[in-house]
Amino acid sequence: DPDNDEALLPIVLKKGMSIEIYRYIQRADWWAAAADRPQWPIKEIPVTTKKGETRTVPVNPSWAQVRWAEQPVLIHPLTGDTFNLAERGSLNDTDYQQLKERSFDHFSQLLADIARQDNHKEDPRKTLLAYWRFGADVPETKDNDALGELWRLLPADTRIPDHTIWDHLDLTSAFAGAFAADVAAGATDGGNAALLALAIGPVQPFIAAARTTSDLWAGSHLLARLSWEAMRVVCEQLGPDAIIFPRLRGVPQVDLWLRDKMKLPPQWFESCDWQRSSSDANPLFAAALPNRFVAVVPARRAAEIAREVEREVRDWLQQLGEDVIEALLDAADLPRDNDDEQRGTIWQQMRDQLTDFPEVHWAAVPFSLIRPRNSDRQTDLDTTELSAAMAPFFGVEPDQPAGFLNTPAWQQLQQANWPEGGRFFAPNPGALYPAVYDLAERVLAAAKTVRPFQQQPQQGWRCTLTGEAEWLTTDRAQLTTPAGNRSDTLWQRIAQRRPGWAREGEYLAALPAIKRLWPSLFAAEVGEALGNQQSASRFVVSTHTMALAHQLDQWLEKGADNSAGLIPLIEQRKPERVALPRLLQRRHHANSEGLRLAQQIPGLLDQRDADTDAEANSATIERQLRDTLGCNRLESYYGLLMFDGDRMGAWLAGGEAYAISYLESFHPKLRHGLEKEVLDKHPKIRHYVEQKRALAPNRHLAISGALNDFSLKVVRHVVEEEHLGRLIYAGGDDVLAMTPVVDLIATMQRLRHAYAGHDPAHPGGSEQQGLTLHNGFALLRQGKQRLTLMRMMGRRATASCGAVIAHHQAPLNAVLRELRSAEQRAKQEGGRDAFSLTIIKRSGGALRFTEAWGSPVTLLDNLRSFLASDGVSRRAVYHTLQWLDNTLLPDPKQQPELISHLLRYQFERQCGKQAAEAAAPIPELVDQIMTLLKTWPAEASIDKLRNLLSVAEFLARETRTGGDA
Repeated sequence: DPDNDEALLPIVLKKGMSIEIYRYIQRADWWAAAADRPQWPIKEIPVTTKKGETRTVPVNPSWAQVRWAEQPVLIHPLTGDTFNLAERGSLNDTDYQQLKERSFDHFSQLLADIARQDNHKEDPRKTLLAYWRFGADVPETKDNDALGELWRLLPADTRIPDHTIWDHLDLTSAFAGAFAADVAAGATDGGNAALLALAIGPVQPFIAAARTTSDLWAGSHLLARLSWEAMRVVCEQLGPDAIIFPRLRGVPQVDLWLRDKMKLPPQWFESCDWQRSSSDANPLFAAALPNRFVAVVPARRAAEIAREVEREVRDWLQQLGEDVIEALLDAADLPRDNDDEQRGTIWQQMRDQLTDFPEVHWAAVPFSLIRPRNSDRQTDLDTTELSAAMAPFFGVEPDQPAGFLNTPAWQQLQQANWPEGGRFFAPNPGALYPAVYDLAERVLAAAKTVRPFQQQPQQGWRCTLTGEAEWLTTDRAQLTTPAGNRSDTLWQRIAQRRPGWAREGEYLAALPAIKRLWPSLFAAEVGEALGNQQSASRFVVSTHTMALAHQLDQWLEKGADNSAGLIPLIEQRKPERVALPRLLQRRHHANSEGLRLAQQIPGLLDQRDADTDAEANSATIERQLRDTLGCNRLESYYGLLMFDGDRMGAWLAGGEAYAISYLESFHPKLRHGLEKEVLDKHPKIRHYVEQKRALAPNRHLAISGALNDFSLKVVRHVVEEEHLGRLIYAGGDDVLAMTPVVDLIATMQRLRHAYAGHDPAHPGGSEQQGLTLHNGFALLRQGKQRLTLMRMMGRRATASCGAVIAHHQAPLNAVLRELRSAEQRAKQEGGRDAFSLTIIKRSGGALRFTEAWGSPVTLLDNLRSFLASDGVSRRAVYHTLQWLDNTLLPDPKQQPELISHLLRYQFERQCGKQAAEAAAPIPELVDQIMTLLKTWPAEASIDKLRNLLSVAEFLARETRTGGDA
């Protein structure tokens, strides 16, 4: 009898814990199971106890009993897609006794390592952290091929295989820790938990204030770091398991905290990716954490913890501000004023401008609003107080149910009994996680509308980047001097001595200064963490280098020949060597001399552009480089893309459009049993299982895990290992990357497929390196042995992408504005799940093309390939555009055959006599154009057709396609 302490005594003695602790764990396990697992009908059978008493006990009918080794199925929690592992090999031969021994040995080894490190002293905190972080790692054994990466995905319940045993343990540990901490804080009811939702900001204004790609990275990364400093407070007081969203396991910044602050054995982290590189390929440079979190905390301490988070994160930023001032003063060779009572002007400016930043908003909802009438089993729930708390935020009367409490699913769960002696398990408070979370989110949204702040007077000239605050100075008299009359200012010295921190004419306030120096300060931090004598290196691929990347790649592919005339020019001019895209360096690493020359070619062109007084020398450089690279013209355009997941708030909230049904969560055997034995007989049960599944903690863990893996592993692989691009930042579902024009469309489409975890056109990679995407999962192969299996967002997830093609000399801030506009067009004009491409011409004007993913991308690529074919003239587009401008052109909706005929005629006309092979795809190409044209509004169809043809023609130009001179 689990309610009898005397009966529990042998169990807890065997487990080596007190009855009190066991009760915490027992209740936490019940709550976690109710929160994560949908219910199905069970049977009740009478049994006779040893005392001769008759009682009924619940049992699962045979059709609800799943032997997972025989039917190993995983279900994607966000889409309901079924992944049948039996199709790839049976698990029947798996020795489960051996697996138990392997697991025991794995956890025992963790304890042994801690004991060795701490002179055999017990450390429960380290034990928790070790089990949380490394328990899910594949146990290392000689014959470790039995489960492999499947170890991390083992289901918590074989009948509902949409969440892992590690998810269940995380949630159980979070609840148990909250119960115990609540009792320690004075609770007398066995302890209770609360959901704490906290967000920091503002987000977009902070990131958008940027003049360089480095500024963009710094804004995103610094915000992620502030988020970690906020979460760290919870982690240090309650453990990282208390954070439900985002998932922190495996996040590099968290690993660094575990190693250095919590003193876990350093050797455990030696195989982590963040230990492998001192460049910005290191995952520590990824902005992997969102600006908000949801945590399970002790109910009595929720407000105290939230206030401590606010204090700690602001103190951390103030300290960073002081570090920035010290770095600026040292670089400018100005004295530090370290008098604590009379700090100089710049110190006071920094303190004042950082006051009340970042904004911290929070809301806490205790589970104590739910009153179990059965205190032992925590069942028979009274939701009166919860309903009253929800009413103002849902616009209903206090005694009326709202939100999850008003759903058919909850109404059915409350009616526990059903005919023929069966029932549902009586729900405990964990089953009302959806209602508690929904209320916390609504209270948090209300809290964000109230923004108390202290107004800070700003009297002098403002920051040249934001225009919001005074620029930092060591002499306030300088703040009243117009820019043209200033002399010997801090920022003038910085521009001369550290041009990477400030350009000539820039004068920065506190936050922009912190962002500008953050790359240098963080690189030094990473270098120290890796034990390097110097800072980790952050290399920046220039826009000029990116524009040339494809031509340099082709030249190196041919052995870097034709370089005889280039070498004397380089020896004479001695240009600086620049950073090249990673794929370019990896692909041609054997040709070290060719790579050395390739690194100096962009620098040679930069010298040409700067040498305005020597036209002859400029022409010589241009001609020599064209001869060397074998082209008629050097590419001068590059691409920028901004990728963003759609409706992430709705995904996290578990809205009906983004949720799967209860029935879809069940193992196929359980579904079949319900259909055969229950649903036809009991319409109410059918109605229940066909409802959209309520929000569950494992949904948040699944989303967070997918976004972590996408940003930390998959995005960089797609951009820098599969294409010649350069990742600027990746944080969750947000990506900013730079690519050569020739790779832009392919990179955009591949990111879209990778985000969902399904790419039917490119299912894998080479034997040595590749990314396989299937059924919402991604398998990344790194080298011959390293395989990483990851769950992505799934096929129902959508994303939008804005892209810009611009000249390398175009002002970056203008290009970035156009890039943000393109992303917004993709979401608004494209209706989300779309892309919008803008081409900013050097000669003036712009081309724009916005469409949904899928066939339009294929059409654009096919059209580009056709126009780039040997023997095909680009006049096919020019002549077509001329007659498309004809005002007498018939309505394409009324006479589509005429438009089709004219397109085909012009395309065939511009194919040379020897281009019969090039003309072969014309009929299919025209059919694709006409199919797309039918989807466009009649009044806009001609304009959209013009844009399609113009964009394809631009992409097909020789400098993009690599045609020889």
